Amino acid sequence: MTDTPTTPDATSVTADTGPTARRRQLGFRLLALRRERGLSAEEAGEQAGMSKANVSRYEQSKGNVRWNQVDALCRVYGVSDTERQELIDLAKNSKVKEGWWVPYHGRLSAPMQMLLPIENESSRIRQLATNVVPGLLQTLLYAQAIKTTPGKTLEPEDAGEFLDMRMYRQKILDRASPPDYHVLLDESVLRRAVGGPAVMAEQLDLLLERGQDSNVQIQVLPFGAGAYSAALSSFIVYGGPDPLLDVIFIENTVGSLFLEEEGAREAHVGGFDFLCREALDPDSSAELIAEARKTHLRNRN
Repeated sequence: MTDTPTTPDATSVTADTGPTARRRQLGFRLLALRRERGLSAEEAGEQAGMSKANVSRYEQSKGNVRWNQVDALCRVYGVSDTERQELIDLAKNSKVKEGWWVPYHGRLSAPMQMLLPIENESSRIRQLATNVVPGLLQTLLYAQAIKTTPGKTLEPEDAGEFLDMRMYRQKILDRASPPDYHVLLDESVLRRAVGGPAVMAEQLDLLLERGQDSNVQIQVLPFGAGAYSAALSSFIVYGGPDPLLDVIFIENTVGSLFLEEEGAREAHVGGFDFLCREALDPDSSAELIAEARKTHLRNRN
């Protein structure tokens, strides 16, 4: 996590906020309080009877939190009894519960270890896809057909496990309280032949089916709309009750980025909103998806 001057109040956390978001909320607030007091992490730790490493770890939302140490930091920072109790409550309820991905934890990349809990707790997901269908909407055959970069090929058993996890992630859209999932697809995603006509037809059928779900909205940015600087790369915005805790996830050839700075958040959210206005509405998008499906089938021979 990067430092940010934007620090939401502890009272803005609502009952349906998950442990990962609570831990991040706590980290933001502790960082702001230390800065307000003009203390270094080392100085704060010395006064609170804890290590500089623990002070930094709490501020960066890494790992579980000991509420008694949060209490000590609050006393060092001179916060009111009311806010101190709110931050202690955040600490007590910030323990990460076991999710479906825990058995895979040792085999997950560091970005995935962070992404899956955030995704699982998000009530809003907005995604711009400029190259392939998003993982939450992929069929198994489509996912299998995506070509791997040379040197990054997985062993068959690892590849199978990876695909199983990708399919399992999609269950988030079918749970009792699913997130609102808004997807923007560049038209090239529909036209690119991944796995052949039959695979594409099945994949586009799934997009049409998912687009009928009340919690899923799919829009297409057509070729005819031109080119946009806001659509140069794919990204995902994970959000919840407090927009200040939105996380931007970007994945590229050399790695993954989680952006939380106010400027980065505003740029990506603003860009997404702009592209939504430029894209086809959901009904027209469905028509274009259906037309692309027919084109793939016509190319079978």
